[in-house]
Amino acid sequence: MMITDEKIKEAKATTSYSLEPHHMKDDCIRAAYHWLDAQPKLRGLTTKPLTIKHIIERWAGFYVSQTDVEVAAHMHPDIYGYYPFYNIHCNFVHPLDCRLVGLVHNRYNLPTRRYDNKTYFEKTKPNHNRISVGRR
Repeated sequence: MMITDEKIKEAKATTSYSLEPHHMKDDCIRAAYHWLDAQPKLRGLTTKPLTIKHIIERWAGFYVSQTDVEVAAHMHPDIYGYYPFYNIHCNFVHPLDCRLVGLVHNRYNLPTRRYDNKTYFEKTKPNHNRISVGRR
């Protein structure tokens, strides 16, 4: 789903914020929207405070503010509640990285973060250089 700049501007104006609004770029809201879209939904609100903002940052590879998450949740038709108590399950799903394609600010375009964020195969591939044999 393509989220236009006009929809984001309208959502920023109609969202009730818990903090002073702080938005870096619209791509931060798009990334939060795509992350929330991939999560399993509940009928009611979760009772545990969830660190959604930090999890989205780790997935996307760039900074996402709490108010960006609030705007994304306000825009999503299936999400309701208030930060951090939304109707998403606490067993989070790691969304596919293809959801970040098209964002100007994705983790593969940032040269400083390119090597920090490894793919699943890079994480599971054994690295024999780090294996050390203990001395007797």
